[in-house]
Amino acid sequence: MAQESPKNSAAEIPVTSNGQLEDSHEHSFNRDLKYSLPVGLGLSETKITPHGFDSAKEGVVEAGPFPSSSASPKSSVISPSSAAASRLAGQGCDLIIPTGSRAQQKSGPVVLADEVKNPAMEKLELVRKWSLNTYKCTRQIISEKLGRGSRTVDLELEAQIDILRDNKKKYEHILKLAQTLSTQLFQMVNTQRQLGDAFADLSLKSLELHEEFGYNADTQKLLAKNGETLLGAINFFIASVNTLVNKTIEDTLLTVKQYESARIEYDAYRTDLEELNLGPRDANTLPKIEQSQQLFQVHKEKYDKMRNDVSIKLKFLEENKVKVLHNQLVLFHNAIAAYFAGNQKQLEQTLKQFHIKLKTPGADAPSWLEEQ
Repeated sequence: MAQESPKNSAAEIPVTSNGQLEDSHEHSFNRDLKYSLPVGLGLSETKITPHGFDSAKEGVVEAGPFPSSSASPKSSVISPSSAAASRLAGQGCDLIIPTGSRAQQKSGPVVLADEVKNPAMEKLELVRKWSLNTYKCTRQIISEKLGRGSRTVDLELEAQIDILRDNKKKYEHILKLAQTLSTQLFQMVNTQRQLGDAFADLSLKSLELHEEFGYNADTQKLLAKNGETLLGAINFFIASVNTLVNKTIEDTLLTVKQYESARIEYDAYRTDLEELNLGPRDANTLPKIEQSQQLFQVHKEKYDKMRNDVSIKLKFLEENKVKVLHNQLVLFHNAIAAYFAGNQKQLEQTLKQFHIKLKTPGADAPSWLEEQ
């Protein structure tokens, strides 16, 4: 008797007229599949989708609960290398393993896309870090004011900063007085000029007092001219001192404020590290101590850098201040002395020495010829 040709195991499953499996064979197959599948995936989570065995398509086993026919089944992970996969492959069935994203049936590397960074989460993290830093600095400031916390002090640098702030107040007072003097001198010069014009007018209309009015007119006009020269020297002095006080010194004090902020942050993280070192050392505290040590080192480097910047700026400021004030004080003294001595020639030489050009009345705006 001739030996029968081997058949596919899938073809041995009897099918009824409506395409459904018989109960006895289906029960036997599900029982075998139950012992073949991994633990945690029961028969209630699987179903067989036949496609007609005469066609080229194979049967598909889908993992998931058994909802209604209209609902798409949810899936669980079934390892293709498991015994169930081998058994189902012998039955002519494919495995569908959807796990959020469908896994390909072909072998090959699986590429997982990186999670997209959420800008809101990044902003929230920045706010959290800023709030933590602000809390530590505020706590350090309050502790220092109450006399409970320690602070890092550079005695030499702190003394230089105190001298600078005191000098700034004194220079601002001198600047205010010089501006007052300039305002009063301008009013006096304007009065002298008007008085000279009045004397000159009376000199022309009063023949019997022509010479007397003429002398007084010439004197008031000469005083007004010398006053304008002195006013130019004083205004130049005011502009130079104002630049020194409100720009150069202010820029240095801004660096000092940044240095003081860096010092507060440094002391805050130093205190935090000291408190952690005094506590117990275990698996929970060691990562916190290591993180605190890293933050402390970062703020220490920032503090050292700002202290170095302040020292350099104070040095250059002192050199610039001496040079500027020396020239301006010599100018102010020579101009005042020449004016009240009535030495018009010396007053003019003083302005030429410092390259000061006086503005003639009406010379602020260029003429239409110069604009062309």
